[in-house]
Amino acid sequence: MTDRTWSVLVVDDDFRVAGVHADIVQEAPGFSVHNTARSIAEAVDAIQSSPPDLMLVDVFLPDGDGVELVHRSGIDAFVLSAADEASTVRRALRSGALGYLVKPFQRAQLLDRLDRYARYRHVLDGKRGMRQDKIDQALAILHGTAPAMPASSSSTEQLLLDALGSGELSATAAAEIAGVSRPTAQRRLATMASQGIVQIRLRYGVAGRPEHLYSKME
Repeated sequence: MTDRTWSVLVVDDDFRVAGVHADIVQEAPGFSVHNTARSIAEAVDAIQSSPPDLMLVDVFLPDGDGVELVHRSGIDAFVLSAADEASTVRRALRSGALGYLVKPFQRAQLLDRLDRYARYRHVLDGKRGMRQDKIDQALAILHGTAPAMPASSSSTEQLLLDALGSGELSATAAAEIAGVSRPTAQRRLATMASQGIVQIRLRYGVAGRPEHLYSKME
């Protein structure tokens, strides 16, 4: 994964709730709070000043509808609201929301959504053309059908990620640098590839099976 930090605009009319959500964002690796807004007008001003990568938006705001803000802004967003009516959830998703959390929720639930969003963006980002398998992988990560990465990576996974910091490596080379067995490296790297944390390239030699080369997501 890259060192990019994803900026988040928190939109909630209750300053205490907005503060809690902002604290969770700051706790999430790779995220920073872009701004907080207590109304549609404040959110629009913040967006016009500097568009965030992601918004966390309540439905009920003093000067309008948060779902409409998501629709009009065209910015990636999760809706966080006490509104639990099926019609509201459908409307939010139809308007472009990437996810919906009903208040109150556990901190871990929002942290999980943020983690999935970061991995989704690492897979489905940039201007290059996307293969169908990458699109499918990104959607699986976002919607939770791909396994979630723990909030803190295991020591073995972190060792392998540190090894890949030196560039594209085979499982054997990564295992040697990380100080783990080759089967363990292969198994952990394959899992991280399915999660969108690392990417795989096949290198074909003169003869025999192609070699799998692993690297951090671009």
